[in-house]
Formats: sequence, C-alpha cells, structure tokens
Amino acid sequence: MELTCIVCPRGCTINYDVVNGEAVNITGNACPRGQTYTETEIKAPTRMVTSTVPIHGSHYHQLPIITASPIPKQAIFDVMEVIHNTEVNAPIEMGQVIIKDVAGTGVDILAARSMEKL
Repeated sequence: MELTCIVCPRGCTINYDVVNGEAVNITGNACPRGQTYTETEIKAPTRMVTSTVPIHGSHYHQLPIITASPIPKQAIFDVMEVIHNTEVNAPIEMGQVIIKDVAGTGVDILAARSMEKL
C-alpha cells in the first residue's frame, strides 16, 4: 500500500504492508517521523483541526482557532459541529481555551490569536 507522509513539507511517498492491523515493511520515509506517521495512520489516524468562530466586540468578525493537539480523525465532523455552534466575545487572548474537551475528545479548542475589545 502507499500513502504520502504529511508530517513535514517533504511529502515522502511511503510504501507499507498491513499485517494483523499493523503497518510493516515501511519504506520510502526520509526520516523516522515517516515511520511513526505510517504506524499511527494505520492504527488510529489523528488530525489537527483549524477553523474560525464568530467574535463579537472586536475589529474582526472571526477568531481563528485550533485544537490543542490532534484529535481522532473519525471525530472531525462532531468537532466541527460544536465549532459551528460556538461564538465568543472580545477580548480573547492567544492560547485561551475557547471550547473545553470538544465533542468528548479530551482535547481543547484554543484561540490562535489575541483579539482586543473595541
């Protein structure tokens, strides 16, 4: 099987086989991170999520947000549903928790920048 590593901009094409749910015979990765990525992608794929939420009382209308750590790939739609129903008020500090334990993932959604109040 084949996948493209997304850990860094290099985008290595990684070839592998799956035996008993495990990635084996991993080749094509230029660094050890490619092997770790492939193993994780087969067992339990995760992704970072970035988006925006409406912010009131600021010069801007949208606040950029990001997950504090990767979430299970299968939870992305549930996480986006929660984000879609979230609004905040200025002021907001970068790194401030916007949504705690989003969609029961154990991961918080953080403000990706500070925004002052008008």
